[in-house]
Amino acid sequence: MSKPVWKQADPRFVWNKNLLEELIENKLDGFIVPLLQGSFQTGHLKLKDSPATIALISRRCTRRLGTRMWRRGANLEGDAANFIETEQLLEFEGFRSSFLQIRGSIPLLWEQIVDLSYKPRLNIIDHEETPKVVERHFHDLLQRYGHVVAVDLTNKQGDEGLLSAAYAAEIQKLSSVRYVSFDFHHCCGGSNFDNIQLLYDQIAEDFEKNGYFLIDTEEKIILEQRGVIRSNCIDCLDRTNVTQSYLAGKSLDSQLQRLGALSSNECISMFTEDFEIFKIMWMEQGDEISLEYSGTHALKRDLVRYGKQTMTGLVKDGMSAISRYFLNNFQDGIRQDAADLISGRYSVNRDSPSPFQNNGFDSLSYLPVASALLIGGLTVTTITINQGRNTNTILSSALCAGVIAGVMALVKSNGRQICSRPRLCGLL
Repeated sequence: MSKPVWKQADPRFVWNKNLLEELIENKLDGFIVPLLQGSFQTGHLKLKDSPATIALISRRCTRRLGTRMWRRGANLEGDAANFIETEQLLEFEGFRSSFLQIRGSIPLLWEQIVDLSYKPRLNIIDHEETPKVVERHFHDLLQRYGHVVAVDLTNKQGDEGLLSAAYAAEIQKLSSVRYVSFDFHHCCGGSNFDNIQLLYDQIAEDFEKNGYFLIDTEEKIILEQRGVIRSNCIDCLDRTNVTQSYLAGKSLDSQLQRLGALSSNECISMFTEDFEIFKIMWMEQGDEISLEYSGTHALKRDLVRYGKQTMTGLVKDGMSAISRYFLNNFQDGIRQDAADLISGRYSVNRDSPSPFQNNGFDSLSYLPVASALLIGGLTVTTITINQGRNTNTILSSALCAGVIAGVMALVKSNGRQICSRPRLCGLL
């Protein structure tokens, strides 16, 4: 007799496990339905009159779940934020294959606390457990997936550069993991997306050795995937999605060629309609993962679909960036609390004080007043300037400008308190 569905599910990806505990204790297997968060896409390829079905499944891990700015890096157990397992499935004439990739935040102890600035400073937490955190993270990956190639897509300048250097220093202590640094923005910025081939050239040997999983029409295993590519940028969203879609295309070509759907000198990009289906699937998958973590669609969507950035895409990226700023600063604290509550990371205790009690100065409650003062000050300043340049209007304008500057300084100095913060659980 086969196991119940919930026992077959990988517990790392079961999002409602906490809510199912009473059903599990009472052995109500027929009512226990495991839920995952991520993305699911399917498409049908025509190829050369030899139809194939392709599916894309992404599963978000629950071990360090949360929102973009409140769940960064790893916890002390080595669980990385925004860790996602993405599996591309192919069915062709009874043969079935799969290609697996993973992504996850840089597995160090680091944070990026929102403070009203567009790009808050990254802070690497100096902790004696840091080497063990990295070791725990990759030990788990090696046990599950085999050989691991860690592709780091972050910038090599500024705060990202410091974080990348710290990551490289720690991971290079692990002889069983190969680390590859590739500054995506530097190499593929502007209209240079084709330079992603430079990354592939660096990992081609490992990529081919890792292979993919394949079974024949009688469900006999022909090939097994022997390793995995772990990709990351800062958010593990935009640059990571572009890179993973490129590698998935390479694997799909290899699978279709082996199965005889394509000749050895053909690739999926030669079939315009089929390639469009493939690109749209990856673009929509990137959007869904981004919505779950950052609250907006993915950036750099055009690179996935068109292989270049378009003006329309730049405008959409700008709008998404503004939306991310607002959500990260003013809504994600509440979203993080909801995730911690539903996952069981925070348990309500009747005897404990409410984490939402107002203890002392609460800057958030003064934000509407500050906003009103800013708007009022700007309005009065504009009116007085338009009325002429006598001594009274100049003094009034100067006074209003001083008030505006003072309010802005007050808001900036209390930026971290004004922003929406989670109240239920700590960062680690």
